[in-house]
Amino acid sequence: MSSFVFFSVLAAAFLHAAWNALIKHGSNKFASLLVMALFEGLIALAIIATKPWPAADVWPWLLASGAIHTIYMYALANAYEHGDLSRVYPISRGAAPMIVLALGAILLADRLTLPETLGIIVLGFGIMTMAHGVFSQGESRRLLPFALLTASATAAYTLVDGLGARIAGDAMAFVAWMFFLEAVMFSTLAIALGRASLPHMDARGWLSGALAAAASYGAYLIAVWAMTKAPIALVSALRETSILFAVLIGWLLFGDRMHRGKAIAALLIVAGVILTRL
Repeated sequence: MSSFVFFSVLAAAFLHAAWNALIKHGSNKFASLLVMALFEGLIALAIIATKPWPAADVWPWLLASGAIHTIYMYALANAYEHGDLSRVYPISRGAAPMIVLALGAILLADRLTLPETLGIIVLGFGIMTMAHGVFSQGESRRLLPFALLTASATAAYTLVDGLGARIAGDAMAFVAWMFFLEAVMFSTLAIALGRASLPHMDARGWLSGALAAAASYGAYLIAVWAMTKAPIALVSALRETSILFAVLIGWLLFGDRMHRGKAIAALLIVAGVILTRL
């Protein structure tokens, strides 16, 4: 992995943590995600208009990606209804690299060095340590199934989107179509569930959703592009440094409590990142 790809993925990690913070601190998590999806769809349309129609062999990947991202959004909204940023985020992001690493070793041609593999393992351990407080701090365990479903969807779309972008040969076009399909599918789901409460959103909610959409789109475009330049499992693991950014955002901006367990987990995450660069 080159230095440019490395720092680009770190920037994507920060953007990912930022949009999650915006959604978590919105008054209606599901509606905020719906606004974000709609704005992402508009951004996608502007890009799609400048790109050729996807080839036939790309569409199965696009449709699968849109469906998986819709499941991801649904699970994330429900997880944030039951838990705070510093717990939901580590759990939902923490399990994904381990799933990607296991499946990637079986399904993909990518080969990782020993330090990179150790880095992914240490990084994943640090993230799961960060999530331990859901048990030790007496927090609601209702967030767990939704957070784990979010992690599973993250692992699935990481593999599908990485491979799909490689087949498409144009990461920007692939991401644009994916976000457009996600907007259509998630909007349909919101209407079907009776949770498309956009008329009740205030100006702050619309603004947060728009900012979250810009951060989300930029973060994922960088990530999918990076997957075409470096091993998917390595990019996936490095993106999980967003955990550190999320903890800092929660601590510095939202007054989340910082204790020893979080600090140790953050150090493990940093150690994992260093190992991936050896």
